[in-house]
Amino acid sequence: MKLLALETSAEIASVALRLDDRMLSREGGTPGTHAQFILGWVGELLDEAGLTLNQLDAIAFSAGPGSFTGLRLAVSVAQGLALGAGLPLVPVPTLDALALGRGDGLHLCCVDARMSEVYSVACEVRGGQVEARTDIRVGPPDSLPPPPDGPAHWNGCGSGFALAPLAQLAWTADLASIDATAAVHARDIARLGAIRLAAGLSVDAALAAPLYVRDKVAQTTAERLAAGGRA
Repeated sequence: MKLLALETSAEIASVALRLDDRMLSREGGTPGTHAQFILGWVGELLDEAGLTLNQLDAIAFSAGPGSFTGLRLAVSVAQGLALGAGLPLVPVPTLDALALGRGDGLHLCCVDARMSEVYSVACEVRGGQVEARTDIRVGPPDSLPPPPDGPAHWNGCGSGFALAPLAQLAWTADLASIDATAAVHARDIARLGAIRLAAGLSVDAALAAPLYVRDKVAQTTAERLAAGGRA
């Protein structure tokens, strides 16, 4: 399977090209600069593999939840490439891919959603398959509930665990491990995208859309100030 994957929802952008069991990738940039690199990396990876875009089977993209601007970038670039080459798109849930990157086990994925909130989901990863054990949630970090059946066998991952309100919750100390630096990467979007493509979970490029989870994607100046931010 030949599949291109795009990830621009995290702090660092990444692009991966899956060629059956081989994976090529690029990563870098900072928030606000991702658009400068993505298409260039796509071209580099295709050249390295000796392929053209229309020789691929599909394009996978990080569908969300995540940065509003990042998600819009991923879907718009994926749509442009797919429409030009006649390829299907594979939306990949961002937090599922984050869990997949941690390996087999129970993972409580929690990422900073800005606006004094976090996105979270509890997932079980087994043999490359990801099963959500809870619904995706967005809310204040200090109201995050413990994972199913208690925290002892769960591994916390994602930028949300670096936030003080979440770190101060009593039950987080009982998690088996915490990696607040863990972030989703296009390699895991590609791995999960291949599984979803094989399961028939692709969509027509014209119908692809991000998964925002919440309707409101920005705060007013008054809300930012109330949360301790800048005007």
